[in-house]
Amino acid sequence: MPEKPEPEPAPEDKPAPPGSRVLDPRSLRGLAHPLRIQLLRSLRRHGPATASQLAERLGESSGATSYHLRQLAAHGFVEDDPERGKGRERWWKAVHQGTAFDESLYKNPDPEVQGAVEVFLHEVANIHTQELNTFIGNRHEWVDVWSGASDISDFTLHLTPERARELNGRIHELIGEYRDTAEPDAPDSQRVRMHLHAFPQHGAN
Repeated sequence: MPEKPEPEPAPEDKPAPPGSRVLDPRSLRGLAHPLRIQLLRSLRRHGPATASQLAERLGESSGATSYHLRQLAAHGFVEDDPERGKGRERWWKAVHQGTAFDESLYKNPDPEVQGAVEVFLHEVANIHTQELNTFIGNRHEWVDVWSGASDISDFTLHLTPERARELNGRIHELIGEYRDTAEPDAPDSQRVRMHLHAFPQHGAN
């Protein structure tokens, strides 16, 4: 069995959030494939699984999921689950529970890195759209109190880049406070997904 690669250090100017992996050019290129992103998301959300189980869940062939899981492992995103891998099938688990995108990747001159940036960001946007559409389509399955507790809002502000960065940072800090005081064992507690999109827009759009 090949040696597990050493984790790459997070950039010094942007430490990874707890339990997250900060992407650098090499790890981004290793992750930037739609199926790999979906595999990693599934392992983080649903826990350890085999390539066959993931193939059935994602509607892919087990050969494809096996190959891309090995690629994810080579870049340190997934690893064997020794507590489950006692039979012939190999069980995989996520190494980290989150991914952080270092902004220096936007300025990287390597065309391959820029291509990977595009793939990664578009796939994240697709996942966010899928999650929101799934909630809207299944909204009737939730009790009324969750209809009032959910939120689909958008805002238009006029900000400088510095003010936009400040606003994003304050929102992230607030979310971190709620994460630190989470009550997963409360009777009415549910996993809640929050999407934050902040981007400049031309006035004519």
